[in-house]
Formats: sequence, C-alpha cells, structure tokens
Amino acid sequence: MNYTTIQISQETRERLARLKRATNETYDELLNALLDLVPQKDEEGQYSEEFRSSLLRGLLDIKGRRTRKLSDVKKRLGIK
Repeated sequence: MNYTTIQISQETRERLARLKRATNETYDELLNALLDLVPQKDEEGQYSEEFRSSLLRGLLDIKGRRTRKLSDVKKRLGIK
C-alpha cells in the first residue's frame, strides 16, 4: 500500500489520538472509520463521493453554526 504525509496541527493529532479504539490502531484506520460514518446511500441509491463530501461539509457547517434560517433564505429568494 502506498502512503503519504499530511500536515495537521498538534491539536488535531491529539484529538485524533483520543478517538483511537486501541493504541495500535493506525491513523489511517481511524480516519477510514470516521469517513465510514458518512452515509453511503439511501433508498434511491448509492451516493457519489462528491455528494458524501458535501454531506460531511454540511454537517460541519451545522456544528459550526454556519447556517441561515429557512425564513431568511425564503425572504432572500422571494418565496413565501
């Protein structure tokens, strides 16, 4: 298997280390387990990787409170 190096902050590394299920679990295994939490499909079929990525970004936006109220969006679009 080919490996690469990624740059993450020390804080991120410590957060990842706390998520490990076992001390011998690799960061590759941990990151894949986290990525597997993103839904793969629904009753309509398989999600594309792009769609799965957008779901994850959307969840992070919600958690980070980077959202708009539905009423504000409707007002902006001229929808009642």
